[in-house]
Amino acid sequence: MKFLIVLIACVALVAADHLQLTDEQKAAVRENAKACVEQEGITKEQAQALRDGNFDNVDGKVKCFASCFLEKTGLVVDGQIKPDVIQAKLGPLVGADKVKEVQAKCDSIKGSDKCDTAFQLYQCYHKSNAQL
Repeated sequence: MKFLIVLIACVALVAADHLQLTDEQKAAVRENAKACVEQEGITKEQAQALRDGNFDNVDGKVKCFASCFLEKTGLVVDGQIKPDVIQAKLGPLVGADKVKEVQAKCDSIKGSDKCDTAFQLYQCYHKSNAQL
């Protein structure tokens, strides 16, 4: 499951096509996403829009979905990003320096609450995904 956390760091499902996940890893991502969709009460369309990088019309439920998803993967614990986890999982795949560049841009982001912070982190990593 080493790629599961990598995938989430690269903005959840967005990087799935680029990272060659195993079927088991893809299933775990889908399972986490499904659990968070149910927990936060967002629609599949809202989850798809987030996955596709459509950050317009985002409400609190969508932001909390991002928080739930990042927490389930271990990238965020108690609302705090775990840069060492991101580096340990993503560094060997794309290079530690590239990961550090994205981390320097994104990891200090703080929102108004843990859901907003997670969403902003998600958005930053998504926008930075092309660099990875």
